[in-house]
Amino acid sequence: MKINQIQCKTLLTKSRLPEADYCINPYVGCLHGCIYCYSRFMKRFTRHAEKWGEFVDVKVNAPEVLERELARGLKKGVILIGSVTDGYQPIEKRYKVTRAILEVLSRYDFPISILTKSDLVIRDADLLRRFTECDVGLTITTLDSGVAKNFEPRSSPPQQRLKALEILHSSGIRTYGFIGPILPELTNLESIFVALQGKVDFVMAESLNMKCGNWENIQNLLARKYPHLLSLYQSRFSQKYWGQIERELRILNGKFKIPLKGFYRH
Repeated sequence: MKINQIQCKTLLTKSRLPEADYCINPYVGCLHGCIYCYSRFMKRFTRHAEKWGEFVDVKVNAPEVLERELARGLKKGVILIGSVTDGYQPIEKRYKVTRAILEVLSRYDFPISILTKSDLVIRDADLLRRFTECDVGLTITTLDSGVAKNFEPRSSPPQQRLKALEILHSSGIRTYGFIGPILPELTNLESIFVALQGKVDFVMAESLNMKCGNWENIQNLLARKYPHLLSLYQSRFSQKYWGQIERELRILNGKFKIPLKGFYRH
């Protein structure tokens, strides 16, 4: 693993996502090493020879840059932390860049949204409670720890993520479960809804995206660990297939009384 400290010139970027006005990425790259990660397109903007998932650039001056940007009187809007990286990946324990960013944002009381695969987020519950508007989501791709270890090798195990949601939710922080990417025949949607009961305010979901250079990694993993699913995944799944998944999500949303805020298809 290669870790560099870098100086960023800007931090806030306009968001193209419907749920956020701005994005903040405290790091370049992510050490969670998820096999299906489609943020790997970011590698072309770096000078790294290492594979995606094997390097991280730490924006050590991020809090100071953010302070300058916000001091200009920026129009308020929802800020998503971690659109192409995870703000709570393992090195956050050491560098605390995300925590420092939250300190700055709390003084300006911008609405924030966080999406992570790490239970480290509960460390910052004291800061998160300062915000008037704050959503914290944890990705739940599967409840099977073996499947999770294969596809998300350096992320927090699913049960730890569920516990983090429970802790944050019980402390009054708005939480959501992000079911994604949905791995056909490996993601059990109903079991996830069961596990999320009482821990979240809503759910979001996303189809598996195999269009951003991640197919080779997915195919290799399937061949090694799930050869019976290889031909199914090679079909690449039609929009009709994902339409059926969306209908299943909406049935479960009604059954368990957990609102489905959105389903992203690729």
